[in-house]
Amino acid sequence: MSLQLKPLHPVFVAEASGLDLTQPLADRDVRAINAAMNEYGVLVWRGQPLTAQQQIDFAKHFGPLDIGLKRVFKRPERLPDERLIDISNVDAQGNVARRDSPKNLSNFANQLWHSDSSFMDPRAAYSMLHCVVKPSWGGDTEFADLRNAYDTLDERTKAEIQDLKAEHFALHTRILLGDDAYTDEQKKEIPPAVWPIADTHRGSGRKVLFVGVHARQILGWPTAESRVYLLDLLEHATRRENVYTHKWEIGDLVIWDNRSTLHRGRRYDISERRELRRTTVNDTPEAMLLAA
Repeated sequence: MSLQLKPLHPVFVAEASGLDLTQPLADRDVRAINAAMNEYGVLVWRGQPLTAQQQIDFAKHFGPLDIGLKRVFKRPERLPDERLIDISNVDAQGNVARRDSPKNLSNFANQLWHSDSSFMDPRAAYSMLHCVVKPSWGGDTEFADLRNAYDTLDERTKAEIQDLKAEHFALHTRILLGDDAYTDEQKKEIPPAVWPIADTHRGSGRKVLFVGVHARQILGWPTAESRVYLLDLLEHATRRENVYTHKWEIGDLVIWDNRSTLHRGRRYDISERRELRRTTVNDTPEAMLLAA
């Protein structure tokens, strides 16, 4: 079979079917998925019972995998491969984590609008999240389209941001949430990355309003002014008409492009298990060759 697509939102997101992601993909299928990602930004796959290794193998079709913030935290992990990012409230011993645990701090940070690894250079290209266990309520994931966000800016704002750049810092969200006990070595592990606010998405050639909660400073602006302005831009990017909400079912795999979308998790009962596995590939020259 070949890739089939059904739009799920007026401006982005499609449900994808027709391929078995548990099996190796042909080159034509990889190119078809890349083309669909360039058009829709987010693809939703239902009923894909991927093992951990199958998820890694699938992700490797699209570029080199990255471990993101694991470079900073270096905590014991319950998943066997460090390239699998454990998006769960389960500790290294397999128990539901304490409410005030570092694990749940990460979960709360994930409830802020962000793009994965925007604080790195190279930044993340695709992230792929697979649902293993879901809670009885909540725990949805929301996505916002940054290309449509740019398109719907007024002309004055487009002109104002044209040459602005913002610094993205790995620990900004954690410090924002009250966790500031980081050593100088940890803070230096992932140096801040700088990206244009009016960026261009290479896959589609469309302009992007590249904002998110990792952005902490507009270069050359006073801190207070830049943070308020970045919040204004983020509010515009995440207007409800620009947002798709994914309600998880076990076996779902959602792929999104971090260069053209934002996402955030939603609240759930953290005394119930919620387990998802994420793989992320970097926006590198190798990834661009695979996407061609």
